Amino acid sequence: MIELSAVRKVSLKGSTAKFSGSWMVAMVLGLTGVAAPAIAQTAPPGSGALPPSNIPAPISAPASAPVVDQSYLLGAGDKIKLDVFGVPEYSGEYQVLADGSLNLPLAGSVRVGGLTLRQASSAIESRYQEWLTRPVVTVSLMSSRPVQIAVSGEVTRPGAYATSLAEAGAPTLTKMLQLAGGLTQSADIQRVQILRRLPGTNAGTTPITVNLQALLKSGDLSQDIQLRDGDSILVPAAAATTAMGNDFAGTTLESSNNEPIDIIVAGEVNRPGPHSVVGEQVPVGDAAANGQTAVAAKVKAPTVTRAIQIAGGITERADIRDIEVKRTARDGSEQSIKVNLMNLLKAGDAKQDVRLQQGDRIVIPTAVALSPEDAATVSRASFSPDSITVNVVGEVGKPGQIQVPPNTPMNQAILAAGGFVTSSRKSRVEFLRLQPNGTVDRRQLAVDFKQGINSANNPALRNNDTIVVGKNGLATLGGVLGTVLNPLGSVFGIFNLFR
Repeated sequence: MIELSAVRKVSLKGSTAKFSGSWMVAMVLGLTGVAAPAIAQTAPPGSGALPPSNIPAPISAPASAPVVDQSYLLGAGDKIKLDVFGVPEYSGEYQVLADGSLNLPLAGSVRVGGLTLRQASSAIESRYQEWLTRPVVTVSLMSSRPVQIAVSGEVTRPGAYATSLAEAGAPTLTKMLQLAGGLTQSADIQRVQILRRLPGTNAGTTPITVNLQALLKSGDLSQDIQLRDGDSILVPAAAATTAMGNDFAGTTLESSNNEPIDIIVAGEVNRPGPHSVVGEQVPVGDAAANGQTAVAAKVKAPTVTRAIQIAGGITERADIRDIEVKRTARDGSEQSIKVNLMNLLKAGDAKQDVRLQQGDRIVIPTAVALSPEDAATVSRASFSPDSITVNVVGEVGKPGQIQVPPNTPMNQAILAAGGFVTSSRKSRVEFLRLQPNGTVDRRQLAVDFKQGINSANNPALRNNDTIVVGKNGLATLGGVLGTVLNPLGSVFGIFNLFR
């Protein structure tokens, strides 16, 4: 066999000696019937040589080839098309191996992992310069490997996700957040970070800060960045001052509300402790295929007022101006969100009804003082109990426990218990209330059925208050005389037998 290693460094634009050597090798190959490989991309000046008609044309990319930008980094599993201009026998489709290299004819192993398409073209051109004069190499992506992206921070399901490049291009930030279950209520969408690998091997990463609020508020699509393989998304926790008014409620970025969440409600509610809360279903219109409007059910995220309702409603001592929602973010930091439900009731500030998430703790403090006007407002709220239980005992028409609306005045409770009877002492009643510190508020109060709520003589009732209606003086004297004369009556009864 004839040694062909002499042709490795041949250049058709080189010296006469090199050209003569090349001519001699070609003659020998021609005499032996062996076809010589193409060893240069530049034909001799004035040769006018045309490529043989039996050389196949370059394979064109299929119509379904992914659309990628030139910053895409190649990796194991990518299928590329290599086009070496003028040397079709070196062109073709190749797959990037597990070690990030390509196994190319004549050139052997060429590492392209972590390189852009342009950088890969340059690397292959450099390798082929050992055999070809001024090689021109074009690398295009035929089919991409699954794109691996990590999502962490304030999302429902943090972790690593694999997705393929769609025909429209790489997956976007919002699509990956949806794939991760959506954002939690703690998310700060103004400071979302993307850590991106730099081109090259072991080149490090660069951070990209994204403001998704600009996307949601003003439609800034530049904030919905296209992602690349190896990107890491970090959604930070919002500060306590911004956690109340998240700007993604009701958007596609909000987490699903179908699953119940476990929370704790403490303080001035009728059933404090742990509770499981699920959002309310609200009807939404959805366009149907026939042009009609179909009504579907959408689950609204659980809120503070919903949690209070589940916990039996607030007590009459609740300070709804200073409610606190305590929340632990995924990074371990604590958030404290102040809620003023009085602003919700009086000014319609819906932001005060904070949306809850798993593990939230709601603390409702005790009010120092509550004006009659505020008490009336709170009693009509949806998160107040429908009724409270009070005890009206003694000389009334229907003594015992009765159910009355919150903030009911004492005189109305007496009427609800059947009102006074003949034996009732109508001038005064005894009022008993157990205080939070364990002491008993015990007062003698005058009764005026024409009087409105008055903290001194006609207080608004609280759960488990007790009203004692005593007997009048005549009824009391009659009872005593009856007790004294009862034995004598039995004696006189004996004489009646002999009449």
